[in-house]
Amino acid sequence: MRSSNPVFSRRGFSRDTGYAGFNAPPQAGGAANPYAGANPYAQGGNPYAQGQQDATQAPPQYTPQTRPMTMDDVVTRTGMTLGTVIAGATVGWLFLTQNPGFAIGAGLVAMVLALVQSFKRKPSPALILAYAALEGLFLGALSGLINDLPKMNGAPMQAVLGTMAVFVAMLVAYKTRIVRVTARFTRFVMIAAMGFVLLSLVNVMFMVFGGGEGLGFRSGGLGIVFGIVGVVLGALFLALDFKQVEDGIAYGAPREESWLAAFGLTLTLVWIYMEMLRLISILRGD
Repeated sequence: MRSSNPVFSRRGFSRDTGYAGFNAPPQAGGAANPYAGANPYAQGGNPYAQGQQDATQAPPQYTPQTRPMTMDDVVTRTGMTLGTVIAGATVGWLFLTQNPGFAIGAGLVAMVLALVQSFKRKPSPALILAYAALEGLFLGALSGLINDLPKMNGAPMQAVLGTMAVFVAMLVAYKTRIVRVTARFTRFVMIAAMGFVLLSLVNVMFMVFGGGEGLGFRSGGLGIVFGIVGVVLGALFLALDFKQVEDGIAYGAPREESWLAAFGLTLTLVWIYMEMLRLISILRGD
């Protein structure tokens, strides 16, 4: 199952011997494990996974290249990435609120780094953390600027709480299988996401060349509906990111792929925060 994250829509987790996406969850009679040839300890290839250890054999010797990814790896890398975003946001809030030009530059560089990582075959921790730091600077400065506007005091904190609520709600819905990630579900999310992005770009073009509010996606009832759709899409992205992580662990993806999972989750949470902040701004009438 390939991730629905906008940056990962063209790829799944990578592997040492080539390029592999997930085609189906591991199950009896299902698709072959894409890591079977790249990771000797992937599911199905580890004689110690099902209690079949031979007492005469030595325990398997893991290396950074062969050790399979675990949920702890994903949680740790995601915590590091989000922690870097928060640290950058703190600096941006305190020192860049009055210098939006630098913050916008940081945001543009962060976007470039995200695109570079999306086209790399393997995750680069340095690149991912650099993206997180610069994205944090941009978000912090933007949030501080919005917080200083009339009627907007406290809006960034509301957006943070809203983002956390969406994450927890989707995680519960995914774990309880209220939301089931299928091929049809994935196609629907990708089509909806492409439509949403296309409408956003058209709206920006109308604003730049026509002036005013463009197509009206930034205010009023239509803006509220568009903001809600953006938040819902972010939640659906989370479901597919959870599926990517679940499949990666089940297939025995290499440990380094936990950085890719952390990157995808961070991108999705940034998406939700931005849409939540925009929605709150519209609801407050600013």
